[in-house]
Amino acid sequence: MRIKYKEKDETFLEKHLVSKEPFGQFKSWFEEACARKEILEPNAMCLATVSQEGFPSARFVLCKGYGKEGFKFYTNYGSKKAKDIEGNPNVAATFYWEILNRSVRIEGRVEKLSEDDSTKYFHTRPVVSQIAACASYQSTPIESRDVLCEREKLLEQQYMIPGKEVPKPSYWGGYLLIPRSVEFWQGQRDRLHDRIKFRRPNKGEVSDERLLHEGEDGWVFERLSP
Repeated sequence: MRIKYKEKDETFLEKHLVSKEPFGQFKSWFEEACARKEILEPNAMCLATVSQEGFPSARFVLCKGYGKEGFKFYTNYGSKKAKDIEGNPNVAATFYWEILNRSVRIEGRVEKLSEDDSTKYFHTRPVVSQIAACASYQSTPIESRDVLCEREKLLEQQYMIPGKEVPKPSYWGGYLLIPRSVEFWQGQRDRLHDRIKFRRPNKGEVSDERLLHEGEDGWVFERLSP
């Protein structure tokens, strides 16, 4: 199974960077992805964690904000991913926009967002989504879907009333992924794919402007072999 990527005249070169730090470059690519109707959830990212026993696992979550501080996502603090993060805050995340032949890979550490931030975001969600968060104890075994539906029904009776607010569960909230590296990948037809990686420099490392280039805001960037 092999598909065509971009032509040779559509390469992603250093001169095409719109920013010399990763967040500005991500903004440019992300906005292009958002403008494509074929991409239904451009903010979907595959989040990989590792358990204390060393076993990796990955799942898709939705990025709900980004900026120079990092990338935000929200989840159940009792979930498998949250337990992994509690034991090992080092994670990786990947965005993939197939129609654009582009991917962004992020590696870094995760910190919990404040309770205030989590509560504010929780109440921007549709009420049915707020109720779903209350009804599900994520990643725990359950006898049947009927149990979930019954919990949901009881919560709807309690909170689907005009003016009544669904309280955010204490076990639900947000995380901030603070990157130490961000790689921008663009597929090429001849399989000589373009990879430009931003990262924090190692102690004492100096840019030579040949292999390693000085970026902005304390970042450096380099081209990687495909």
